[in-house]
Amino acid sequence: MKYSNLTRREFLTRTSAAAFVAPWLATGTARAANEIVNIACVGVGGKGWSDMNETAAGHRIVAICDIDDQRLARAGERFPEAKKYTDWRKLLEQPNIDAVTISTPDHMHAIVTAAAMKQGKHVYTQKPLTHTVHEARRLTEIAAEQGVVTQMGTQHHATARLKIAVQTIRDGVIGKVSEVHTWTDRPGNFWKQGLERPDRSDPVPAHVHWNDWLGVAPERPYVEGLYHPFHWRGWWDFGTGALGDMGCHILDPVVNALELPAPKMIRAEGPPPHPESGPLWCIVNYEFPGTAHTTDTLKLTWYEAGKQPPREIFKAPEGWAGSKNGVLFVGEKGNLFVGFPEMPELFPKEDFADHKWPEFENHNHYTEWTSAIVGDGKTGCPFSYSGPLTETVLLGNVAYRSGAPVEWDSKNLKVKGNEAAESFLNREYRDGWDVGSLEG
Repeated sequence: MKYSNLTRREFLTRTSAAAFVAPWLATGTARAANEIVNIACVGVGGKGWSDMNETAAGHRIVAICDIDDQRLARAGERFPEAKKYTDWRKLLEQPNIDAVTISTPDHMHAIVTAAAMKQGKHVYTQKPLTHTVHEARRLTEIAAEQGVVTQMGTQHHATARLKIAVQTIRDGVIGKVSEVHTWTDRPGNFWKQGLERPDRSDPVPAHVHWNDWLGVAPERPYVEGLYHPFHWRGWWDFGTGALGDMGCHILDPVVNALELPAPKMIRAEGPPPHPESGPLWCIVNYEFPGTAHTTDTLKLTWYEAGKQPPREIFKAPEGWAGSKNGVLFVGEKGNLFVGFPEMPELFPKEDFADHKWPEFENHNHYTEWTSAIVGDGKTGCPFSYSGPLTETVLLGNVAYRSGAPVEWDSKNLKVKGNEAAESFLNREYRDGWDVGSLEG
């Protein structure tokens, strides 16, 4: 790490635009022929398509799986030597697999990831790591037991942008942090929430294996365009709402910079909770024990659906554009903003006119994982870090869905005095789906 007196404009000018739009596309370290990793991919459409192609760089895709025959066929054309499956359990029977990417809807992350790790396979699992708090704890434990290389799909973690923000906070530039504000424009127009479950059903398309798509979730009829391939995010049986979708990205630099432990109290507000679908909007207030970088208690607020903290909190110049997705650290000496994808800024501007930003390089989040598998470096978001991060994120949903504050006992994985919240920490898996790989 170096320090520089470059202005923000000069920094942006000297750094390629691609690095900030999609920094995880950067070229990774070249691999020798005897360092090839045999990778299997569970879920190869949507984000799974990019996960598959990114991890393939310098390595070998030997198996692919998807419940959608059309998506599977497209991936098969891209990697014709890979064996094709519609059932991930069959895929894991293939003997020559070293590592697995898991890019399914949220509700299937834990069961597939746990089964792969129990076989000693390295795993790259999309965010949020799991669908429930209990699952996150178990994956963290299994990863430690098996000693495999793990990474959660939070590619922003590897960017120079977030590294600069994290180091600036740790250097004490804005002093001890007392509060943090985080926000997203999701769900917005990306997917729908606040939905009533339809009382109709549609014929299952011939190319969709609906029972395999449901997996561990309760059985329900197929409805065209409402679940597969993307709008599952708005349904509690399959997704984790806007907080689950974006929280692991946006809370990541906060937890990382401030080295936060588990929260001690979580409160949420929004429309009355619906048993089937996530809210139209939600605001979650977390309280964390203090750390070396914070005041005695750290308060964090999450806003979604386009809601943001009051503009005067920023202390930004008049006309400042802001961001649709971002973080604001409020410190004793000033504030630090970092966006998704905007670069860090310090406010008030005049107080930090001579500030020298630390310099970092963008890294490839995918290459971190494959390089670590062959013994070159470590991953930035192993489950030892991303498991607890996911727990923190999902506890916001627990507080919202239970309709009452959550006083969290992280050591014992318990909510104090809120029985309703306890029911949202874990879930029942559908009959016929093996949970042995998840439990001890």
